[in-house]
Amino acid sequence: MSQSREAEVIAGLVAKARAAQTIADGYDQAGADRLVAAAAWAIMEPGRNRALAELAVRDTGLGNVPDKIQKNHRKTLGLIRDLSGAKSVGVIADDAALGVTEIARPAGVVGAITPSTNPGATPANMIINAMKGRNAIILAPSPKGYSTAALLLSYVHEEFDRIGAPRDLVQLLPAPVNKALTNELLQQVDLVVATGSQANIKAAYSSGTPAFGVGAGNVSVIVHRSADLAAAAERIVRSKTFDNATSCSSENSVVIEAAVYQPMFAALAAQGCVLLSGDEKAQLQAALFPAGKLSGDLTAKTAGDIALAAGLARAANARVLMVEESGVGPEFPFSGEKLSPVLTVYRADGFDAAAAQVAAIYSHQGAGHSVGLHAAPEAADTLALQLGRTLPVARVIVNQAHCIATGGSFDNGLPFSLSMGCGTWGGNSFSENLGYRHFLNITRIARPIAPRNASADALLGAYLAETGRNGAAFSLKP
Repeated sequence: MSQSREAEVIAGLVAKARAAQTIADGYDQAGADRLVAAAAWAIMEPGRNRALAELAVRDTGLGNVPDKIQKNHRKTLGLIRDLSGAKSVGVIADDAALGVTEIARPAGVVGAITPSTNPGATPANMIINAMKGRNAIILAPSPKGYSTAALLLSYVHEEFDRIGAPRDLVQLLPAPVNKALTNELLQQVDLVVATGSQANIKAAYSSGTPAFGVGAGNVSVIVHRSADLAAAAERIVRSKTFDNATSCSSENSVVIEAAVYQPMFAALAAQGCVLLSGDEKAQLQAALFPAGKLSGDLTAKTAGDIALAAGLARAANARVLMVEESGVGPEFPFSGEKLSPVLTVYRADGFDAAAAQVAAIYSHQGAGHSVGLHAAPEAADTLALQLGRTLPVARVIVNQAHCIATGGSFDNGLPFSLSMGCGTWGGNSFSENLGYRHFLNITRIARPIAPRNASADALLGAYLAETGRNGAAFSLKP
């Protein structure tokens, strides 16, 4: 397809999207919420959910069906809970004291890049957030995830037909999806949201279109000497094995305080983790990082499958493969993201050393995303505050299964999302979980109010006194 042909194809999609969005722009809040409900049921209906999960695993080779079914349901249910009652149409805030009224307006036509790791849940999340704001959205899925996105789109359109909503509110790039077609989409839409590879994120931010993209994952968790080790091990393994570690929020390294290093190994072993010897670690590295790069063939496979591929028959029944490490950087590939049930273990002499080790890991990869902490409740708050004040992370996850907690959970207060901003640390324009407000323009009406005059003497007097200039005079005259 020539560049001019690609531009023509995208222009056609965008034109249809704009026509549909013009219709949606006339919907009231109830109409927007009907769009949300329709898009949610498209993936949550049990038969559709299973079909999407099975197709995703079959065509991508990533993860497993039961966990994708759970993810599709849970993430969507949590999102619509968060959106329930939220204002996204018309006046959404009115501050009489300041004389400011806020009006929610659609962003317009959204281009959404979605990954192969979550080919059903992530597009559904993007669609629902876009519909809450009465936008149109065009999906640019990964080639591996295209069939799942196409099936999801057919379900969304079925639901839109039931409520009389225009199908063109949600569209999909034509197959085969390629870089040139996706880049053209980024040029022509009003807003870009991107989740997936860092190449896709870079393309989103360099497109010239306003964009929200996420940072790289490479999560580390710290096990403090006060932690309930059995509980910590259970949470870590539950998170690390969920959907075969497809999530960017899965633990990649665990940093254990020396005082509990061996007991924590025992707790992890009780959960089905197998610690590899030095020679076995070398075998795994050769299989997992051929030519120094992460193997796509072993991404999101079970630990047993990875062990057999590496010639490690004794670990064939492992839930998680563990390797000890001390170094960080490209020459130590286990210090980076592995997208598999492989866990790198570091030993630290005290909590400050553990935090420093995490900082070193994030200087290599994963800055901005999050850090986990397992500690006794009486110590956790102080330790979490220390991590939050010193590490380059947007989230500190305390005593939870990390990959389940970072994107919102029914037992924490983070909003449900499959796209986590990583702030400037991760090269992102935002640091919170992506949500419906990111899909809105806000118009503000400002009315005259009684003057709220300021006094330079009152505001700067303390500073001037401190610096010995308390006799300084202020004048508005030049």
